[in-house]
Amino acid sequence: MYKPTRMRATLFCVNPYAFGILKPLYDELTHQGHSVLWYMSERIAGSFPFKGDVKVTSSIVDVYQFGNDAIFVPGNELPPYLPGVKVQVFHGLAGEKKGHFRIRHYFDLYLTQGPYFTSRFNKLATKHKNFRVKETGWCKLDPLFRNLDAARRERDRLLALSGKEKLVLYAPTFSPSLTSTLELKNEVFRLADEQNLYLMIKFHDLMDASVVKEYEVLADTRSNVEVVTDRNILKYMQMADVMISDTSSVVYEFLLLNKPVITLNSHSENVLWKDIASANELVLAYAETVTSDPFAAARQRIVDAYHPYPDGQSSARVVRAVEEYIAAYGVPKRRKLNLYRRYKMNKMFGAKPKL
Repeated sequence: MYKPTRMRATLFCVNPYAFGILKPLYDELTHQGHSVLWYMSERIAGSFPFKGDVKVTSSIVDVYQFGNDAIFVPGNELPPYLPGVKVQVFHGLAGEKKGHFRIRHYFDLYLTQGPYFTSRFNKLATKHKNFRVKETGWCKLDPLFRNLDAARRERDRLLALSGKEKLVLYAPTFSPSLTSTLELKNEVFRLADEQNLYLMIKFHDLMDASVVKEYEVLADTRSNVEVVTDRNILKYMQMADVMISDTSSVVYEFLLLNKPVITLNSHSENVLWKDIASANELVLAYAETVTSDPFAAARQRIVDAYHPYPDGQSSARVVRAVEEYIAAYGVPKRRKLNLYRRYKMNKMFGAKPKL
């Protein structure tokens, strides 16, 4: 079978969060000398954060003509007619969220983050028999395990300037059915007022703009609260001592740094951190967490199941897994889909280009 020495790869972005997920993979691909094209929908093209000598397009025709060996996708959909191995690299670690294990039949290869996901997708692969599964770790998290010393210095500088003892990160999900933003708003700011801490608030890119505005107004009245606007949350997770959240995949990312989490009404299957049932429990839960850290031992079980790869080399494993797939099975020209899914993709991305 054909195995490219210089792979042609498209990084397929439909939502802004894809940029941060795929950037470590882009760095690895270009480091190895592969040719890379960034595709992004026109809706998010103006948000592309990377400068320099990068190939960027919002045209599906360009992607079609690029001659892909592989297309890397952190979202859920892509046109089946695009050539190349269609690779799912995922956009989060929250396996309990609706749709995480739904097979939409768009992908040839699922590259999983850890044993919990691998076992589930292997069962689905046995059932459907039209895709492969390989555990690689998550490319997005490579930077999480790098530059930790620099983030620590930034944390220490910020706390010294503010005169506070701890840095707390509030990172809620955007999903209306799962977000804690309405219930926790008053309590999050009460926590900042009553405890010796500096609070950073990081919203998801898809968070309701009116909610963000409400928090910004309240944050502007306090010197120890900041609503951060960077799209990539990794730096703030590295800096924080404690995270507050809900049913968000960033909970699992933060736990991989072996630091405590407090959530409100988490829907996770196995809650191995402090979860509160009512917003008015937040201040007490925080005090308990910073005093005794009762879930320290349980965090290791999360690491072992979800992402046991602290080496920052998951992107390299992703590239190698795709090369091995191509060596074994070749480069497919298209995916076979039923009429409904073909119609859905044509409506979303346009019909197959006629060249």
